[in-house]
Amino acid sequence: QVQLVESGGGLVQAGDSLRLSCAASGGTFSRYTIGWFRQAPGKEREFVGYIRRSSGYTYYTDSAKGRFTISRDNSKNTVYLQMNSLKPEDTAVYYCAATYSSSDYDVSGTYTYWGQGTQVTVSP
Repeated sequence: QVQLVESGGGLVQAGDSLRLSCAASGGTFSRYTIGWFRQAPGKEREFVGYIRRSSGYTYYTDSAKGRFTISRDNSKNTVYLQMNSLKPEDTAVYYCAATYSSSDYDVSGTYTYWGQGTQVTVSP
């Protein structure tokens, strides 16, 4: 059983940066691929990116490429989502999630464990 806690959200202006953290406990963190998702008001949850458990390979959705960076520190059981050049359309609740699966990392149903989410609001 893995518990995930996101932090680092807040209210920023367009063009600013934020770094979200996803702290894990209760499991062997290095064995899990971690994904980031977000959900804006009135919209479905959407995939943002992931970082693989062993290789550290990262993948991002098109809207995140070039602006967002995912990294992990297995010694701290923490994954980070660095978000630069934020836009108002990035406003959402951001969730991290963990999976032991080996595929379909862009699909929310692949993930077993979820955090409670952290709000990111980007003003124009």
